[in-house]
Amino acid sequence: MSFSTPFAWALAAIVALSVLGVPVGQAMIGGSILYLWLKGMDMGSAAEQLLNSTYSGYLLLAIPLFVLAASFMSSGSVLDRLLRWCNALVGRFPGGLAQVNVLQSIVFASMSGSALADAAGSGKLMQALMTRDGRYTKAFAGALTAVSAVIGPILPPSIPLVLYALVSGASIGHLFLAGVLPGLLLGAVQMTLIYVQARRHNFPLEPAVPLREMPRITREALPALLMPVLLLGCLYSGITTPTEAAGVAAAYALLVSALLYRSLRWREVYDALLSSTRTSISIGMLIAGALVFNYVITSENIPATLSQMLRGLDLSPTGFLLLANVLLLVLGAFLEGSTIILVILPVLLPTATALGVDPVHFGVVAVLNIMIGLVTPPYGLLLFMMTKIAEVSLMALVRETLPFLGVMLVALAIVTFWPDFVLFIPRLAGYSG
Repeated sequence: MSFSTPFAWALAAIVALSVLGVPVGQAMIGGSILYLWLKGMDMGSAAEQLLNSTYSGYLLLAIPLFVLAASFMSSGSVLDRLLRWCNALVGRFPGGLAQVNVLQSIVFASMSGSALADAAGSGKLMQALMTRDGRYTKAFAGALTAVSAVIGPILPPSIPLVLYALVSGASIGHLFLAGVLPGLLLGAVQMTLIYVQARRHNFPLEPAVPLREMPRITREALPALLMPVLLLGCLYSGITTPTEAAGVAAAYALLVSALLYRSLRWREVYDALLSSTRTSISIGMLIAGALVFNYVITSENIPATLSQMLRGLDLSPTGFLLLANVLLLVLGAFLEGSTIILVILPVLLPTATALGVDPVHFGVVAVLNIMIGLVTPPYGLLLFMMTKIAEVSLMALVRETLPFLGVMLVALAIVTFWPDFVLFIPRLAGYSG
C-alpha cells in the first residue's frame, strides 16, 4: 500500500486523532470523511451509510437494554445476596475468596456482558474483600479480578457476541448458547489453578457456611439468578426476538431490584438510566464510526483482496484459525474489543466462510481471543484498569497474571480445535451447523 493513497491518509488521520484523545468512533468517522474527500466521492456517503446501517440494525437496540439491565441489577442489595450465595458454594474450598471472585464473574455475566464493566463494578468490591486484613496481596487480587472479568462477555448475554451477530448475520440465540460451555471452561481452569496455588501457598480458608443455611441463601439469590434463564427462555420459546428479550431482561431487572429486593430508590433509578445512557452512547459512537469505516474498507476491496491472499497460502481451516488466534490476541492487547469485532472480523469472515469454518464457532473463538487480549501484557486494557483499582504497579500485576494467562490459552486451544465442544448446546437447540 502506497503511503500517498487516500486510504493511507485516512488511516493516518484515525491514528493521529486517536493519539490526540479523540474517541475512536469519531476518529474513524473523521478519517473516513477525509478518504471520501480525497477520492472525490460524495462526502454525504458517510451519513448515508451510517443512517442505512443503524436504522436497519434492529439488533443494535439490544445493547442499551442489556446495559440498562446490568445497571439495575448492580444495586448493593443484589450484589450482596449473590456474593453470599457464591461464598456459600465455594468459599469453604482452598483459596475460598479467590474462588468466590471467579464464581461471581460467572454469575454476574448475566448482568453485564462487558469485561470492563465487570472489573469496574463487582470487581472493585472483590478487590476490597480479598485484600482486607492482608488475606491476599493487592497484586494477586487485582490480577485475579482482571482475568475473571473476561469470563462475562463469553457467557450470555454478551455485548461482543451481539456485535458479532451484527457483522456476521449469525443467530444471536445460537451464539449465546455457543458461549456457555467455553465460558464455564474458562472459569473451571481458573478455579483449578487457584486450588493448586492455594495448596502451594497456603491461601486462607473462609469459614464454612452451614448446609442448613443454603436453602435460605439460595432462595434470597434466586430471583437474580433466574435472569439468564428468563432471557434464554424468551429467545428459544419464540416468544420474543433478541431485542425484545433484552427489553424483558431490563424490565425484570428493574422489578426484581425495586419491588422484590427494594434496593432501588428513585434517585438510583435515575442514576442507572443516566449511566446506561452514557455507556450506550459511547458504544453507539464506536459502532457508527466502524460502520462508516467499513464502507471505506469495502470501497478499497480489502476483504476480497485479503481473502484471496489467504487462499493463496493454501491454509486449512485449522491453519486459518491458528493464524486468526495469533492476530486477534495481538490486536486484543492493543485495541478495544468492539473495534476489532466491527472492523477486523468483517475482513476475516469471507475467508472463514470460504474455508468452511462454522460462523458460530468462529464468533466464539474470536470473542474469546479478544477477551484474553484484554489481559495480555504489556498493553491489555484490563491490566491498566486494575493497576488503578488495585493501586499496584503494572509489573507486579503482570507477574501474577501470567499463570492465569497460561491456563486460559489452554482453554482457548480446546475451544479453537474442538468445534463440537462449542456447538454442542446450539445443536441441542436445533442449530444445523
